[in-house]
Amino acid sequence: MKIIFVDASHGASRSITVKGWTRLALSLCLLGLPMLIGYGAYLVAEARGTKVSRDETAESWIESLREQQADLAKVKTDAYSRLEALTIRLANLQARLVRLDALGEKLSGVAGLPAKDFNFKNDPSLGGPEAQDETKLTDPDLQNEIEALEKRIAQRQRQLELLNSVMTERHSLAEFDVSGRPIIGGYISSEYGRRLDPFTGNLAVHQGVDFNTGRLGEDVFALAAGVVNFSGTKDGFGQLVQIDHGNGYETLYAHDQKLLVKEGDVVKKGQVIALSGTSGRSTGPHVHFEVHKNGRVVDPAAYIHSTIR
Repeated sequence: MKIIFVDASHGASRSITVKGWTRLALSLCLLGLPMLIGYGAYLVAEARGTKVSRDETAESWIESLREQQADLAKVKTDAYSRLEALTIRLANLQARLVRLDALGEKLSGVAGLPAKDFNFKNDPSLGGPEAQDETKLTDPDLQNEIEALEKRIAQRQRQLELLNSVMTERHSLAEFDVSGRPIIGGYISSEYGRRLDPFTGNLAVHQGVDFNTGRLGEDVFALAAGVVNFSGTKDGFGQLVQIDHGNGYETLYAHDQKLLVKEGDVVKKGQVIALSGTSGRSTGPHVHFEVHKNGRVVDPAAYIHSTIR
């Protein structure tokens, strides 16, 4: 191999002949250097590409993690919202059940049902063998059960309110209905109508019914709710109480030992209004009872033997 060098200033040239191992080494340098440079560039480019790829992968994972965190936060928010909604619905159901319990107790009292049989303060007794096909409630199942319970409670509430309205109206009417006996125990010693006067022995009209009490101080009860229009002493009657029940009805309770109400008082059916005695024109402890209808005295027998007219 011959290598020629040319001087650019003087134009002179010079040649060198390369032989043997020198020529081989030079050839390898001239050919290998570009390959080495190219391979180095390739390695640099590959390293840069790998780094870019790794950066893109890491960014993708980070973005995916952010999305999962956002989804998790949304799930938590939705779960809390559903839990809060269920809590509010359960609280409303509990409040409605408390009202139903109170209404049930009221109806039991109005209807005169035994307290031991209808105790609304205690949970009802339940039981039974363990079922073999039990399944746990899922979220949709729980929602459906709550909705069904709400419907049943609403239906029962409407029924109880209607029943309460009917029974209250009936109870109200019964309160003002003249019925029953003015004393507990004793017996009727003189009926309404014509009789022999106990003091003169002559025939006379007895305008009421006498209840023999056998002793002084027995409770005298109002046969209906109303307003006391007289409480005091009248000739022949002694101490008496007269009550206006409305609808033209009045009742009178005479020969009392002690009066427990005064004129203008509002009394309830069954309230104790006096203590029996023998005041006025009387031969012994008893209660003289009269019923007036539209200002006229009527036979009390139908009212005495009636419970709810």
